Amino acid sequence: MIFKIIKLILLLFLPTLLFANTNFFQEGVNLFANKKFEQARFKFEQDIVYNPKSELSYLYLSKIFQKLDKINLQEQNLNTVILLNPRNEEAIYSLAKLKLDASDYSKSRELNNKLIGFCDKFCGKSEKLKEEIENLSKK
Repeated sequence: MIFKIIKLILLLFLPTLLFANTNFFQEGVNLFANKKFEQARFKFEQDIVYNPKSELSYLYLSKIFQKLDKINLQEQNLNTVILLNPRNEEAIYSLAKLKLDASDYSKSRELNNKLIGFCDKFCGKSEKLKEEIENLSKK
């Protein structure tokens, strides 16, 4: 009898929970596109509650923190994206740029070399970043 009750509860509420957590991410994307960064941040954080491995939510959070000039939080979220997906080109590129801006040339070079090793969409940006790293590290 108790198993039937549990089964009934799951059948009634599980689809609602699954649908709800997919909406958080899309709502966050829409809010981000409309430059409503604090509201978007909340939606991405809600998505992470239901999907702790949502690399895209962490990536968007890093973009939000970049816009809000919260560099430490931006870096934390980029590191989380790379932890979840070591081949996320946008996260590696963004972190390499962040390290370059902080004058950490060796880390920026290391990240960019990693990116060059497997890049697909960010190859052109990576090559430009390589030149920028070399030019700035010579000064």
